[in-house]
Amino acid sequence: MPHPLLPELESLTGNVASDQEFDLCGISLLTHTRPMTLEVQIRHRSGADVNLDDCARFSGILGEALETTQLLTEAYVLEISSPGIGEQLSSDRDFHTFRGFPVEVVHQDKDNAERCLEGLLLERNDETLQINIRGRIKTIPREQVINVRLTTPGN
Repeated sequence: MPHPLLPELESLTGNVASDQEFDLCGISLLTHTRPMTLEVQIRHRSGADVNLDDCARFSGILGEALETTQLLTEAYVLEISSPGIGEQLSSDRDFHTFRGFPVEVVHQDKDNAERCLEGLLLERNDETLQINIRGRIKTIPREQVINVRLTTPGN
């Protein structure tokens, strides 16, 4: 069960990120650590890589905003990072970056049964997702796609 403060923290952090030209990619409040840890992942809105200076600058700005709101009254550690490369593809940027990479696509077929396909990612547009399965192009309506994740060739 998520911490009750998480929605407020996410809203505040998202607003601060937006003001600084970042997108908020993830936020977690780890209360099992002492002191508790607020983990925040950001990405440049421009698509540029997030570097250590960006993390340090954002940490200072977010830290001030957190102190002002007094949402966190206990001691905490603030960790700012970039999401890096995850297995799950979700953003348009992910699908563009990983064209030609091996993926596993979970989707619903015409009978509403879940199916899993593996192939090379070709393209995702507003209507469809296309993958190459051993030389054959499979087109899946986008609304039927449940998830797409990177795989290791041969797995």
